[in-house]
Amino acid sequence: MIASWYDEQGAAGDVLRVGELPDPRPGPGEVRVRVRVSGVNPGDTKKRLGWLGSSMPYPRVVPHSDAAGVIDMVGAGVDARRVGERVWVYGAQSYRPFGTAAQYTVVPADLAVRLPDHVGDEVGAGMGIPGITAHRAVFADGPVDGSLVLVHGVLGGVGSMAAQLARWAGATVLATVRRTADLALIDPAVVAHAVALDIDDPAGAIRAYAPQGVDRVIEVSLSDNADLDNAVTAVGAVVAAYATRADRTEIPFWPMLFNNVTLRLLGSDDFPAGAKRQAARDLTSAASVGALTVDVGDRYPLRAIADAHDRVDAGGRGRVLVHLPD
Repeated sequence: MIASWYDEQGAAGDVLRVGELPDPRPGPGEVRVRVRVSGVNPGDTKKRLGWLGSSMPYPRVVPHSDAAGVIDMVGAGVDARRVGERVWVYGAQSYRPFGTAAQYTVVPADLAVRLPDHVGDEVGAGMGIPGITAHRAVFADGPVDGSLVLVHGVLGGVGSMAAQLARWAGATVLATVRRTADLALIDPAVVAHAVALDIDDPAGAIRAYAPQGVDRVIEVSLSDNADLDNAVTAVGAVVAAYATRADRTEIPFWPMLFNNVTLRLLGSDDFPAGAKRQAARDLTSAASVGALTVDVGDRYPLRAIADAHDRVDAGGRGRVLVHLPD
């Protein structure tokens, strides 16, 4: 098969290779997926770079955890009728050496989720890590029907899905963006009220819409927004944080304590397996009825995977996807 891999960590152009590797075969309880589209996440590029001092977990890594494709082979114990099934894949390279940047990937059967016929491959390849992270951020502390949910960074990969999932589940969604100019990019069918963080008093603007405070905060940068979150949360609110800019992040401890705020930190690789399965079911259901879409940024062929990784490292809107050759 044609695949991309790296045998050492470093810059994308220096370490990513594209060539032929042996076709994998599924073991017991596994399926093999012929990959059509592979999704690139910041976590993929951070692993490649050795972020936070992480080392090579395996001698060789085929990157990427997310994909869409078709099951073409099953291992022992897996229903043979799954052959030919369109699926989306998550967690392929979570504690495993070989991910989805290849024509074939082998994963445990429950990590390949049936993709409805009318949902496109790019949506399927875009759901994985951001979708499951968003689902956990929104629902880890219970239903949100009737709640006020504030989503920071609503134009980002996790933020956009968190907003859509919260709205799908009956919440009223408030959101923030970094710049006033970005407000025009927000979907008013999903977000009831949006605030730009470059105005003089974003907390006041949020409180004007939610005078009793918000019930949940989906947080993309706790180090930047801790004081703002403290200013706008209701008593007993949850701040679910999946990222921060400062490794040692300060919070206004006593005000949050007296407000009985719960701070939930989210590391997607280690979510409970049951939570991941529920997220996969809900993401598929929401996508099936058109309540969940994926903002696709740039598309690359596999031979340009280094450019795809550089694009993710540079930031910007939209999911970065790599298309595999037929």
